[in-house]
Amino acid sequence: MANNWNIPLWLELEVRQRDKRCVYCGVEFTSSKVSKKTAPSWEHIINDAKIITRENIALCCCSCNASKGQKELSIWLESKYCQKKNINKDTVSLIIKQALENK
Repeated sequence: MANNWNIPLWLELEVRQRDKRCVYCGVEFTSSKVSKKTAPSWEHIINDAKIITRENIALCCCSCNASKGQKELSIWLESKYCQKKNINKDTVSLIIKQALENK
């Protein structure tokens, strides 16, 4: 997975160490050769590519990333996609819970 988002190497390594599963649905990441849906992709939790901090950069599966798109996190969490996959403020990873609290 290439880093096209100007994420510094130290932060990329830190996030890869922290996020071993999708921060939203919890699926274990696979190679994109296995499944594009479960391959890891870079996520700006708050949709602003200028916010490159450990609090805003995460790894999520391509499926969740495609669903969330440019939607605000709290609005996306109420979507049919999240309801179907049982993704909510209680099931997401700690980094997402913190982002919701700091809103």
